[in-house]
Amino acid sequence: MAPKTSRFPAQQLENGHKYTRTTWALLGAAAALTLLAPMLFARAGSRVTGVDPTSGKVDDTVTVAGENLGKGAVSAVFLSDDKTDYKATLVEQDEEKIVIKVPHVKPGSYNISIQTGNTILIQPVRFTVQE
Repeated sequence: MAPKTSRFPAQQLENGHKYTRTTWALLGAAAALTLLAPMLFARAGSRVTGVDPTSGKVDDTVTVAGENLGKGAVSAVFLSDDKTDYKATLVEQDEEKIVIKVPHVKPGSYNISIQTGNTILIQPVRFTVQE
């Protein structure tokens, strides 16, 4: 008996149902997702968990602690208020910490922010600049 061909190009009927194109498409999508997942979620992995000390003066050295803070993930650190992001000078950087110099800002409380790619992520960690 000759194999039957379906009128739908994605299906071929032969010795039972075989959906070869659909299977290959699903396998290809799964492989692509597996390969691209680390790139898609790399930014989300960078985060600040603390700052030491929690207050200081302009030009003081401060250690920002967190996860995925290496040079390949984080390109800048800022002190942010409700209007402006003030860029800090990076002194030292690795995967778990970044040492910064407090930028020239007025006294007050600021969020620590990190730049990943073109995005500045405001973190829920505060630093107080003293007079």
